[in-house]
Amino acid sequence: MLTPEQKYLAGKLRNPDADNEWKDWRWQIRHSIRDIETFEQLLDVRFAPDEKTALMETVKRFPLSITPYYLSLIAREDFRNDPVFKQAFPQAAELIVTHYDMPDPLDEDSDSPVPGITHRYPDRVLFHVSNTCSMYCRHCTRKRKVGDADFIPDRQTLLRGIAYIRDTPQVRDVLLSGGDPFMLDDQTLDWILGELRAILHLEVIRIGTRMPVVLPYRITPALVAMLKKHHPLWINTHFNHPREITASARQALAMLADAGIPLGNQSVLLAGVNDCPRIIKRLVHKLVQNRVRPYYLYQCDLSEGLAHFRTPVSKGIEIMESLIGHTSGFAVPTYVIDAPGGGGKIPLVPQYLVSWSTHKVILRNYEGIITTYKEPDSYEPVFCDRNCDACKLSLNLEEASECEATGLQKLLADYDDAISLVPRDNDRYQRRTLHKPNEETTS
Repeated sequence: MLTPEQKYLAGKLRNPDADNEWKDWRWQIRHSIRDIETFEQLLDVRFAPDEKTALMETVKRFPLSITPYYLSLIAREDFRNDPVFKQAFPQAAELIVTHYDMPDPLDEDSDSPVPGITHRYPDRVLFHVSNTCSMYCRHCTRKRKVGDADFIPDRQTLLRGIAYIRDTPQVRDVLLSGGDPFMLDDQTLDWILGELRAILHLEVIRIGTRMPVVLPYRITPALVAMLKKHHPLWINTHFNHPREITASARQALAMLADAGIPLGNQSVLLAGVNDCPRIIKRLVHKLVQNRVRPYYLYQCDLSEGLAHFRTPVSKGIEIMESLIGHTSGFAVPTYVIDAPGGGGKIPLVPQYLVSWSTHKVILRNYEGIITTYKEPDSYEPVFCDRNCDACKLSLNLEEASECEATGLQKLLADYDDAISLVPRDNDRYQRRTLHKPNEETTS
């Protein structure tokens, strides 16, 4: 028997476009599905008693939260094999912790100089600004934190993170992550971005979000207008399967792209979800159609409870073989393992370098053709004395002047102080130069 609340939600699922309430992202958050019984009622499915008991034990450790929007994408007729279902709904296998599983496989806490900051790479930091998500992905690498009230960053914690970035001049790039930064209201996010944009040495701000995938209605005109104020701003999202790129998702991506925000995508290779060359190829093609650059394809991390999602690395290499050379280069993500222990992202590619000698390398291409590349017989690099500050050779890193005015243009230009053009053989000006006092000889 459906409760009044379940009847209300069921009606929305059957006819989501009946009114605007369905597209209110706050309404979606308030009505997220957080228990097994509501899921059963809304999808009209039933789990066996033993299975249901195991699922409820899983939810006690790893919370359940699915937005009505994302729930509506599940194919009810074969829900157990549906890629949306597998990413959103708990499995008893999550309670199986193997010998290699770790609560913090990327050792983020060890690389945290202040709460909320992970500083692993030399010039960039991860800034955890939220620990909540609109949906709890079953493959989340931060399952230890997401949904835990003990990890909610307050204003003081955020200020400490901002102060660390301000006091660390080598940081030129910050990635806002969580949880999901777009779970913050527009005003709070605007404040964080404004504080960061005021830091002179900070060149780039990035935001990692899965909202375009699981709750695209969060991408509102007001949010986009606010984000535009803080350029240069980059956004990476997290589509794992072509079925997730719906009409609403496409609209959200278009709004962000039209605002001049470069978009990237980070997928995770998941057994039974997208571990197929045809699925990944279709995914990257749909991404680039929507102005999203495939960025990373992650090997599934060694977080606790993810063993059932992991594939062999060979499956990832097989997928990369199906992409490199077989589709546009900008549609090919970088396949990486985020090294356990905090070693960072390690790229994995098929082996294309077959062999090499003193002046020749032997290569193979995506078709299996073996070819050679002749290296130069003589290569003399520019002498470098390692004195970069005084380099007069090739180390000129400043941007070039776009226009160096000459002729009449020089006289017309407001930014140039010239008031006349003098021929080089003008005798009078040569005398002036000849008799002009020299600073070295002037007493």
